Amino acid sequence: MFKKGHKLYSIINGSCPKCHEESMFKNKNPYILSEILDMHDTCSNCGTKYKIEPSFFYGSMYVSYAVGIAFATAAFIISFFVFKASVNGIFISIILTLIVFLPIIIRVSRNIWINFFMHYDKSLTKKNV
Repeated sequence: MFKKGHKLYSIINGSCPKCHEESMFKNKNPYILSEILDMHDTCSNCGTKYKIEPSFFYGSMYVSYAVGIAFATAAFIISFFVFKASVNGIFISIILTLIVFLPIIIRVSRNIWINFFMHYDKSLTKKNV
């Protein structure tokens, strides 16, 4: 499931959606906030252009809402059912979760968005190029 050729591989690793060989982001660490959105223009392996059109990644804002809800729901379930937290404790845990994981939510949302429009092509892997 997490092998090359599956969309989840590209989404989780942030790799090129067509060849799965190179990271789309210049810096793989999402917690360097000054470089969180810095992406390569094209893949050095297959030449795929990441920004299909100007403002292409604005659509990832809609995806980030859904991903943020998933993280908030997980924080709620863990704090309510595992730690038996109060309402205030649950609220604080949700807010802290969203703050701590914001860089990951942003990156994963971009990865999901671009994978809606591009698909893996086995012929573009390093062995075949």
